[in-house]
Amino acid sequence: MKVISAEQVHQSLNFADLVPLLKDSFSKPFHMPQRQVHLLAPEDKSSHDAFALLPSWNEDVIGNKAFTYFPDNAEKYDLPGLFSKVMLFKRQTGEPLALVDGTSITYWRTAAISALASQLLSRENSRHLMLFGTGNLSTYIIHAHLSVRDISKVTIWGRSLSKVNNIIEEMSAHYPQVEFVASTTVDEECMQADIICCATGSKIPLFNGELIKPGCHIDCLGNHVASARECDTTSILRARVFVDSLTNTLNEAGELLIPMSEGVFKAEDIIGELADMCRKPELLRQSADEITLFKSVGTAISDLVAAYQVYQRCS
Repeated sequence: MKVISAEQVHQSLNFADLVPLLKDSFSKPFHMPQRQVHLLAPEDKSSHDAFALLPSWNEDVIGNKAFTYFPDNAEKYDLPGLFSKVMLFKRQTGEPLALVDGTSITYWRTAAISALASQLLSRENSRHLMLFGTGNLSTYIIHAHLSVRDISKVTIWGRSLSKVNNIIEEMSAHYPQVEFVASTTVDEECMQADIICCATGSKIPLFNGELIKPGCHIDCLGNHVASARECDTTSILRARVFVDSLTNTLNEAGELLIPMSEGVFKAEDIIGELADMCRKPELLRQSADEITLFKSVGTAISDLVAAYQVYQRCS
């Protein structure tokens, strides 16, 4: 059995290959039981520390991703908030194949799924990406989105201006043809953005949904807590809503659960999940003016696909 490090993951993956591979994989049969997220201190409403198990399998491989989520790690211990491993087994015989670093896999597959959703739902002529968040995912998201759309401007919002400026400096070196700017006036910027991507730990909406321009694509991927949300009810009601997994989002995503609790949104209002999006192009964007919204909390099958590609390239 191979033990595959984060460095090997980074050396093995690129978005030009991973995004279409994920699209193809979601188009084919797979199995993905509901993931199990266990709060470690359920009696403490202020704590979101958690341990999770995400099983899945397809015709080639079986996988189980295990991760810990400690959102206060950075502030308290100067440590990442997420640690993870992916176990792979041969589908035909059940033989163990590999133990893959899951934290790096999470970054790659999360950004790739975000870009895949944009490729399927955003307007092809989208040029302005607005990114909320300056965490570890931020640069992956930029790389991924620029691999599927001809983005000419990226506006970055973050609580730390120094982090924003560091990302701008790093990304400008990679993409000199793209204008990278720090967010200064969220309301005005949201009125101009073609794609809005939210990858934060925010517990409250990041922008006013009334200001989103027609044709905008919204992507919310930072939250997986039922009582929190990165976008408001107005954004949900103005958009055609898609999700990565119905089972998981309807159990964890406050972006959907809060409007449902308000009685203004129903599970039946969701157009489809990612597998539907990949298999049924007729479900996708219906007009240039409609707003689309994709909510993701993470899927085990995307972990499996990314980890198995790494395993194959390391073999």
